[in-house]
Amino acid sequence: MSDLVISGVEAGYGHVKVLHGVDLKVSDKPVALMGRNGMGKTTLAQAIMGINQITAGSIRYGETTLNGLATTKIARAGIGYVPQGRRVFPSLTVDEHLRILENKKSQWTVKKIYELFPRLAERQKNGGAMLSGGEQQMLAIGRALMTNPTLLLMDEPSEGLAPAVVEHLGNSLKDLVAQGQRVLLIEQNLKFASSLCDEIVILSNGEIQATVSSVELRASSELQNKYLGVA
Repeated sequence: MSDLVISGVEAGYGHVKVLHGVDLKVSDKPVALMGRNGMGKTTLAQAIMGINQITAGSIRYGETTLNGLATTKIARAGIGYVPQGRRVFPSLTVDEHLRILENKKSQWTVKKIYELFPRLAERQKNGGAMLSGGEQQMLAIGRALMTNPTLLLMDEPSEGLAPAVVEHLGNSLKDLVAQGQRVLLIEQNLKFASSLCDEIVILSNGEIQATVSSVELRASSELQNKYLGVA
């Protein structure tokens, strides 16, 4: 199966450079990318997906070089993207969101999404604007899975959700990981991130500062304060 290999990546907005030579590799095991706000995590996610073009370095997924590719081609290469803020269509129903992406060759079907997230099955006739934050997040993940990704890239999926909803979402994602789904998770919530990922990569000031185990990070208030600004 393909590895995501990020080498010396630089990117930013206009004259403002945000990423400064980022190196990262995602293989079989799920990886969580963490750090304080404004450190470049979302910029890196957008660079992977071709939304923000890199100015130096390279991004490869398996044999495919992603530099300069359109977002649609990157998705076809096997990366499913769950953007920060969910971005569901307010006027489309849950079912319409999913069936738009239905493909007979995909292992993911609308039925399988409803089995993964039973709440979506209950709300399948409701428009995106009528869903709760947690339901929208489930839909955003389900929509990404319908593209049949070999790597699922999620940007802050727990953001703004109640603890009980985060726990429920985490349990569903654990099932995915147990089935072999590769994951690159961008998160602020250490408990949520560590429930899915044994490996935590710290991004600070646009650079990878450390790679630590989730057990080590959760056990050390000093490391949490240093890298996440919490303790």
